[in-house]
Amino acid sequence: MRPGLLLVNTGSPASPQTADVKQYLTRSLSDPNITTLPPALWQPLLRGLILPLRTWHSAACYRDSWLAAGSPLVIRSRQIRDLVQANLPHWKVSLAMTYGEPAIGQTLKHMAAAGCPQVIVLPLFPQYTQRTHQSILTQAETSDVPITFIKHFYDEPDYLQLLADQVQASYDQHNYDRVIFSYHSIPTAMVRHGDPYLQECLATTKAVLQRLPDLPAERVSTAFQSNFGPLPWLKPALKTELMTLVEKGQRNVLIVTPSVVVDCLATIEEDHIQNYQTFRASGGNRFDLVPPMNDNPRFSQFLADLATRWWAAQIHDA
Repeated sequence: MRPGLLLVNTGSPASPQTADVKQYLTRSLSDPNITTLPPALWQPLLRGLILPLRTWHSAACYRDSWLAAGSPLVIRSRQIRDLVQANLPHWKVSLAMTYGEPAIGQTLKHMAAAGCPQVIVLPLFPQYTQRTHQSILTQAETSDVPITFIKHFYDEPDYLQLLADQVQASYDQHNYDRVIFSYHSIPTAMVRHGDPYLQECLATTKAVLQRLPDLPAERVSTAFQSNFGPLPWLKPALKTELMTLVEKGQRNVLIVTPSVVVDCLATIEEDHIQNYQTFRASGGNRFDLVPPMNDNPRFSQFLADLATRWWAAQIHDA
């Protein structure tokens, strides 16, 4: 029996053209796991207001960040897949996207046909939330291929040490007034309904700080970004936090994005352009980002080791 590992990321439009972006947004934002609103309320709001306003703006952002080889998120995710495959030469390591191609169900069926009757599914999101993981799990389960689902890895010591090392390397470059751990936001209603995401985000920040004894806790804060729509989302919003810091005279900031493992619109467009411009226009000075994991070989080795441990536990239990 050949071990199989399926890495999953969110996905990207087929191209940065408006029609493809609209198709991608329609599919992703129609996912019932994205919002707590009933479809009867959400769909008219989505199609009548959000899509008309968001599609053009998102298409412009995708065009600005698009590379010759395609979407940065897809390119970086493929690099991780290839590095993990090199670390697991006797495995079959594949990549799929929640929205877009390659699809999760079809990829799992191809893996089963290639001799992987049991596949470990590993979402490339350290912290669990319904908005990302539940759709992956649902698609994987409907493929009728037996799977083992890794729910999160935010509390894995090797991952936390790697994240801490990346923060330290960036922090050592300059004299920062503030280090902001900025996580992708989710609707507050999801947290009220039991989603553990907020708890896992705060635990990530705390665990990383425990590995950075030279970084004063009073210089660290947690914020959230990438919210949209009319409902309340987790706060403080990163953009608001940036303006508040400038008002307090803290004009040199370092941003950490632990919920994002590859460069995508959140880092390339939202942070490097939009939030940077907001910060500078408010009177800020230095605005730097800790790079996501991307093709860091230590991260790919961590994913390979994580999958190996889960596979060994599965064999032992059997």
